[in-house]
Amino acid sequence: MNPELAHLHAYPFERLTQLFKGICPPPDLKPIALSIGEPKHASPDFVKKVLVENLDKLAVYPSTKGIPELRLSIATWLKKRFSLQEINPETQILPVTGTREALFSFTQAVVDSSRKPLVVMPNPFYQIYEGAAFLAKADPVYLPCTSENGFIPDYDAVPDEIWERTQLLFICSPGNPTGAVTSAATLQKLIALADRFDFVIASDECYSEIYFEEASHPVGLLQVCAEIGRHDYARCVVFHSLSKRSNLPGMRSGFVAGDAALLTPYLLYRTYHGAAMPVQHQLASMAAWNDEAHVADNRRQYRSKFMAVKTILDDVLPLSMPDAGFYFWAHTPIADDEFARRLYEKTHVTVLPGSYLGRQSDGNNPGSQFIRMALVASEADCCEAANRIRHFVSSL
Repeated sequence: MNPELAHLHAYPFERLTQLFKGICPPPDLKPIALSIGEPKHASPDFVKKVLVENLDKLAVYPSTKGIPELRLSIATWLKKRFSLQEINPETQILPVTGTREALFSFTQAVVDSSRKPLVVMPNPFYQIYEGAAFLAKADPVYLPCTSENGFIPDYDAVPDEIWERTQLLFICSPGNPTGAVTSAATLQKLIALADRFDFVIASDECYSEIYFEEASHPVGLLQVCAEIGRHDYARCVVFHSLSKRSNLPGMRSGFVAGDAALLTPYLLYRTYHGAAMPVQHQLASMAAWNDEAHVADNRRQYRSKFMAVKTILDDVLPLSMPDAGFYFWAHTPIADDEFARRLYEKTHVTVLPGSYLGRQSDGNNPGSQFIRMALVASEADCCEAANRIRHFVSSL
């Protein structure tokens, strides 16, 4: 077996299962999971209709590059959403079978393992970044995201000797788990660093369409490129998904867009990787990217849940609203794993310990003393969970 597999950590939800082993929560209480970020709002009926109407496409081999109509739909959406003057659907967009797969495989295609590479990432983080780095034979570098720095890494504190070995920088905006949005000024600074030290920026923007003010949406990496006249998006790629935006996690549909000089060899890699999106999923994806009404309704539902949960918990577990996304990143009065274990034991509510999403760096895990609560269930269930958490915290 590949010896690099030995570096991989157990996935957070596997660790959560072990944490709860042997515990019998109250059987009279309905289980409520706030631990996993799996959207539970209804998938759009019009998308399901397109999918069903095209089931005959099961008899068709899909192309890795995707059908031109889907790439054009994505290009149209990107231009409108991020104020891009131009993006070429032929060379600057690739459909992918979910962004988890794409984030991992892109890293394998980009990293040159012969040059002692580094892959830089936020800490805490989406665990795929780390696993992708290890399997590409790169060393991960963890940049702490704390309340002191607004949960955005202090890029100015990174020494030149780190940047000199960096081949790939992962950014996640809005952030998982913190919900922090990276500013346009910081993105411009990172683009300048990428030019100076010759590395690639991979921006995970899968939560970009869940925000709280309709007139103020998160900025994106390609948007900043366009603002500075960088229409080739050199060294920059973004990852987007229908999972959160359109409540379609089971369709495994997303895209990567940006620098054609990177996407051309990545497409070659993908033809061998064998991860082409089924044609019927591509046609259904077009319907989703072409519609914004269901996305606005999705935001309305999250907005209502955030306000309700914050009202219930604020005086016992003070909550700061995230910039965007659907997670509360809450500081705990006791150790985060102990909080999660005892909460499950007493209330049948599941949350994710923040330390499971972070790594020790300079003697500290910035996820410690936090929990991640995903407000993906119905508003009634989220409020019921919040009331149980309130009672639990009050009893500590």
